[in-house]
Amino acid sequence: MKAFICSCAGTQLSEAERTFFREARPFGFILFARNIDNPQQVRDLVEDFRTCVDRPDAPVFIDQEGGRVQRLRPPHWRAYPPAARYGTLFDHDPLAALRACRNVHRLLARELKQLGINADCLPVLDVPVPGSHEIIGDRAFHDSPQTAALLASTAIAGLRAEGVAPVIKHIPGHGRAGADSHEELPVVDASLNELRAHDFLPFAALADAPMAMTAHVIYSAIDARRPATTSAIVIQDIIRGELGFDGLLMSDDLNMQALSGPLGRRAEMALAAGCDVVLHCSGRLEEMREVAAACPELGGDALPRANEAMRAANAQPQPFPDMKQAEEWLARLLVDASS
Repeated sequence: MKAFICSCAGTQLSEAERTFFREARPFGFILFARNIDNPQQVRDLVEDFRTCVDRPDAPVFIDQEGGRVQRLRPPHWRAYPPAARYGTLFDHDPLAALRACRNVHRLLARELKQLGINADCLPVLDVPVPGSHEIIGDRAFHDSPQTAALLASTAIAGLRAEGVAPVIKHIPGHGRAGADSHEELPVVDASLNELRAHDFLPFAALADAPMAMTAHVIYSAIDARRPATTSAIVIQDIIRGELGFDGLLMSDDLNMQALSGPLGRRAEMALAAGCDVVLHCSGRLEEMREVAAACPELGGDALPRANEAMRAANAQPQPFPDMKQAEEWLARLLVDASS
């Protein structure tokens, strides 16, 4: 299997896409709204991908956070609140917030697992500060790093109880950025001490997560030339070193405007800096071919990390005796969020 994750153009694979997946053998597959119509269609698409790569345990990812970032939506799937809703509840009733966060994320993960989706790009560990760009906003659990870490750990527990692997993001922190990395390259000029005291804390607290996604952000106090995704200094010294993250490290989407140059070159730079796998999301076949050509077979330290991530993504769900209570919490959170 090769060191990249990719998508497809529509709700089913074309013959050209099937041929590509069979030959390129990507590590994983990611779904977007364009790939989703109804439950059976999603199950069929997931199975088709896994058949192509001949790996029934291959990770299939989705961004199913709740709120603004929710690829699976009603009427076929539940609506979920944004992460900030748990933070608001925590400020009034911490124990209720933790209970709700774990159990509602179990509901979310159960819906994914029923479709064959076994990895969720969640939780967002970014901690916003005043004046930062709204791209994170209510996707963050709280503006306190400690509270954000506590709620995120509870969300992770909910996912893992259903056998879905979490992907913490966007390491080492996008919350302070003044720009949307989908559109341009953010530069964070905070001192290293400021970053350590705030932005880095949730990532250090949850460094035992099986997977993490990088931030396309320059931290000028660490590396003034390259964003974290392509910075060996940030990845080796901060993410692997100071924060202690030793799971599978994936890039954020290579197509985002924060990065520059040809896609193949972007992939090469991210992998050379220390990413284990790269993420390509557009579903455009010619772009996927360019990325695949730039990516090696998974090996070295990346291979055991990938194997461990796959084990997390293929764990068996645990009994869920509090499912009715979880549904009641979800209804309450959605009502409160709309009021």
